[in-house]
Amino acid sequence: MATVLSGIRSTGRLHLGNYLGAVKNFVKLQDEHDCFFFIADYHSLTTHPKPEQLHQSVRQVLVEYLAAGLDPEKVTLYVQSDVPEIAELYLLLNMNAYLGELERTTSFKDKARKQPENINAGLLTYPVLMAADILIHQATHVPVGKDQEQNLEMARKFAKRFNHMYKADFFNIPQPFNFGSELIKIPGLDGSGKMGKSEGNGLYLSDTEKQLRKKVMKAKTDTGPTEKNSPVSEPVQNLFDIMKIVSDEAVLDQFKAAYADCSIRYGDLKKQLADDINREIAPLRDRIEAIEADDDYLKKVANLGAEKARESAGKTLKAVREIIGFKPF
Repeated sequence: MATVLSGIRSTGRLHLGNYLGAVKNFVKLQDEHDCFFFIADYHSLTTHPKPEQLHQSVRQVLVEYLAAGLDPEKVTLYVQSDVPEIAELYLLLNMNAYLGELERTTSFKDKARKQPENINAGLLTYPVLMAADILIHQATHVPVGKDQEQNLEMARKFAKRFNHMYKADFFNIPQPFNFGSELIKIPGLDGSGKMGKSEGNGLYLSDTEKQLRKKVMKAKTDTGPTEKNSPVSEPVQNLFDIMKIVSDEAVLDQFKAAYADCSIRYGDLKKQLADDINREIAPLRDRIEAIEADDDYLKKVANLGAEKARESAGKTLKAVREIIGFKPF
């Protein structure tokens, strides 16, 4: 059994893409491994969110991941800032992280380019905080996307450096967890290959039926095929790819055949796709509304997660302090 850790963006409302992709796999993992899932609210401070926005975002994310199937009795599901041990390990690891290597990370260079007026130390040391998140629970495996591979490699580097500096075979060297062919990728509605918050093309689980239908009806297509059996353009193929996941096979075949013989009507395609997506999301939307209204349950979940996470983190931090040489008089 692996110890698997994954962070959840505190501003990362669940959209159809990450639900059908990563989150469904997270739900499977909780029955097979020792899993830690945390809402990364410390990380969000690099963009200076307002206090009311920060709390509401964390609450919304917690609601949606519970509705998606994460079981707080099976996993350790917690809010990052509820575990102060993470901040202390972050400080200790910062002492062995060097300016040059941090400045060369792709995530820092990208963020510095996007927010030149707010190049703060948190952006620079983001990989160190991510390493603390991982190492505090001695994680053996971390599910990461392409954009986070370098940061996981930094965590591996910091773990090896600590072990070498203090001549202690203490930290596990975390490995990437690869879902392989099981990871479903949902394209965007704007003709791009990716659905995501930053791309502004997401279909969110908390969207109302009306909101979702409006987004689908605005999806990018093309001017329509002019010759039989002509190649399918990328925007239309994206809609077919989503339909492949949420619609009956016969429905998809019908619209593909209509495209091939030039009789396709994109309005009909979008109406059908919106109906099928709504059918897929409706049960989740109902669970989100029920959980969102239950403040006592959310408080119980957050407290349980914090208790379990702090127990694990406390053991690691105690050992780290002793290895470094901090001892009580």
